[in-house]
Amino acid sequence: MSGQDPIAAFRVEAGELLEQIEQGLLDLGHRLDDRDLVDAVFRGLHTLKGSGAMFGFDALATFTHHCETAFDRVRKGLAPATQELVAVILSAQDHMRALIETDGTGLEAMGDAILVRLQAAIDGASGTPAAAVAAPKGWRLSFRLPPESMANGTNPLMLLDELRELGDCRIVARIDRIPPLADLVPVECHIGWDVELHGDISKDDIEDVFIFVMDDMALKIEPLAAEPVADEAPADVPVPVAANDAPPPAAEAANAAPGRAAAKSGESVRVPAERLDELMDRVGELVIVQSRLSQLANGGGTAADLVLRSISEEIERLASELRDTMMVLRMVPVASLFGRFRRLVHDLSRETGKTIELLTEGETTEVDKTVMERLADPMVHLIRNSCDHGLETPGERIAAGKPAAGQVKLSAHQQGGEVMITIRDDGRGIDRDRVRAKAEAQGLIQPGQTLNDQELLQMIFHPGFSTAAAVTNLSGRGVGMDVVKRTIESLRGSIDIKSVPGEGSTVTLRIPLTLAIIDGLLVRVGNGRYVIPLAAVEECIELSLEEDLRSRGRSFITLRDRLVPFLRLREMFDTGTRPDPHQKIVVIATGAERVGLVVDQIIGSHQTVIKSMSALHRDVSTFAGATILGDGGVALILDVVQLVTLGQHQEERLRAAG
Repeated sequence: MSGQDPIAAFRVEAGELLEQIEQGLLDLGHRLDDRDLVDAVFRGLHTLKGSGAMFGFDALATFTHHCETAFDRVRKGLAPATQELVAVILSAQDHMRALIETDGTGLEAMGDAILVRLQAAIDGASGTPAAAVAAPKGWRLSFRLPPESMANGTNPLMLLDELRELGDCRIVARIDRIPPLADLVPVECHIGWDVELHGDISKDDIEDVFIFVMDDMALKIEPLAAEPVADEAPADVPVPVAANDAPPPAAEAANAAPGRAAAKSGESVRVPAERLDELMDRVGELVIVQSRLSQLANGGGTAADLVLRSISEEIERLASELRDTMMVLRMVPVASLFGRFRRLVHDLSRETGKTIELLTEGETTEVDKTVMERLADPMVHLIRNSCDHGLETPGERIAAGKPAAGQVKLSAHQQGGEVMITIRDDGRGIDRDRVRAKAEAQGLIQPGQTLNDQELLQMIFHPGFSTAAAVTNLSGRGVGMDVVKRTIESLRGSIDIKSVPGEGSTVTLRIPLTLAIIDGLLVRVGNGRYVIPLAAVEECIELSLEEDLRSRGRSFITLRDRLVPFLRLREMFDTGTRPDPHQKIVVIATGAERVGLVVDQIIGSHQTVIKSMSALHRDVSTFAGATILGDGGVALILDVVQLVTLGQHQEERLRAAG
C-alpha cells in the first residue's frame, strides 16, 4: 500500500496544471484569436476547479470557478480575449497557487480584488459578438468512446446522465461492434450511442460534457434539423461480427492481451527529488568502493589475484553503467528553466511599458537538475537587468533606428563537460564611462588606472555596484550581480560579459553538466595527488628538465604555432620538492582559452565523486572540491576555470612586460 500523501500528490499535479495554464495564457497573449488556446486554458481551469473541490480545497474551487466562467464566455463568443483578460487571469493564477499552498486564510481580500478586475475585463470587452446567433432547438449527436476508456476511469453512464440534465433526451445504443463472446474483453467499451437533445442548448454545453475525453473519442454534433450522415450502420440494427472476420479499425487494438497497457512506450514515473539525491549518494559510495577494490586487485600476480582482478573489472563495468544511468536520470532539458521566464518577461513588459520579445534556442540541452535549480535565481536577475537597464523604450528604439520591440534571447548549448547559457539583448549596451566613473567613486580602481575591456565590465559584479540613475522596483540598489557571480562560481562555473554600445549586451554562463560524479585525470604534484576534470583536458605533452630551465621567466610553450602559457603547480602549491626529471604538461581549455599545467606524473583516469570542501578551505579558489581515492587518501579537484583565468593574467603581464 502506498504511503504517499494524497494532498501532497494533488499539490504537485495542481502545480503542473498551473504551469500549463500559464504557458497557454502567455501564448494566447500573442494570438488572441486562437480558439485552441482558449479551449486549452478553459480545460485547465475546469480540471483545476474539479480537482480542488475533490480534495477539499473549496476556496480554490470557488475562486477558479469565476475564472473558468470568464473563459467560458470567451469560448462561447460572448466576449473577446484581450490582453487585459490575459493579465488578470495570470494574476489569478498566482492567487490560485497561494490557495494551493495554504488554507486560504488572509487571502480573501486579494482574491476579491482580482475578481473585481476580472469582472471589469469581461464587462469592458463584452459586446454583441458576431458568433451570437440563435441556437437551434435541438441537436443530434453520435459518439463512441475509445476501447480503453473505462479502464482509464471514464464512466459512459455518467456522460449520458449529464446529457439528460441538459434537456429532453432520447438515447439509442449502437451495439454493432460488440465482438463474439470468445473475443470479448470485459474491461473495454464496445458500445456507441446516438442521442437526440431537445431544448435551448448550445453546442458548447454538449462539448463540455465530453471535455476530458474529446481528444480520443469519435464525436459528431449536428443541429437537429440536419439529416444524419449515414457513415455507420443504423443505430438500432445490430451488425454481428463473425469470429473469422477482421475487426473494425476502432476495435483492432482491443483484441490485444489485457495486460498490453504495461508495454506502452514513453511512460514515466514521478519520483521525489530527494530519492534521486539519495540514490546518487549511494552510487557515489559504490564508485569509491569499486576504486578500492580495483587497487587491491591490481596489487599481486597470483591465480587468486587474477580471479579477483577479473571480478573487479566486471564490477567496474557495472558501476560505470550504473553511474551513467544515474546521471541521465538527473538530467533535465533547459526548456523547463527557460519556460519560467516567459511570465517574468510578460510582467516586466507591462511594468516598464516596453515591448519585449523573449526568444529561446537550444531548449533540448540537458543539465543536472541540481544545477538547474540553482541557476533559476541568477538568471532571473540577469533577465531583469536586460529588460530594465538594457532595453530602451519603444520611442528611444525608434529614434535609434531599431524596431519598437526589444528582444531578449536565451540560448544554451553543450561544450565538452560544460553547458554554455547566454542571455543576450539588443538594447543600448553598457556605458563604459559610467562604469569607470562609478568604480572610481567607490574606490575600486584608481583614477586613470589602465584596465582592459573585460576587467572594466567585470566591475559590475562588485557588491553595491550599480550604474542606475534612480532606484526602481526592479533594480538600482546595487545588490544582485555580486550574488549572481558568487552563485555561478559556487557551481564551479564562470560568468563572462560582452557589450557593444548601441547594439546590446551578452552575458555567458559556463556551468558544469553535473555536480556529482565526473571523469577525472589523476596527477601527482610533489607528494600530493590532484584531479583535473577530464572534460577540460585537451592533450598531455612532456616537459624535460632542460626545457623547464630554459623557460624560466617566460612560461610559454608552442603548440601548433600558438603560444600557450603554463603554470608550475609545484610552485603554486609550494610542495618543497624537486621536480621529476620528466615532467608533464596537461593542456586544459575553457572555450577558446588554453593553459598548460605542469605536473610531476600522470597517474591515469579516475571516476571522481565530488565532495564539498570544508568551511576552512571554501575560499581557496584554486580547488573546486575533493574526492576520496581507492586507498582512502584524499585528492583535491582543480578548478579549471580559475586556473585558466590565472594563466591568462600571467600571459597578459608577461606580454606587457615584454
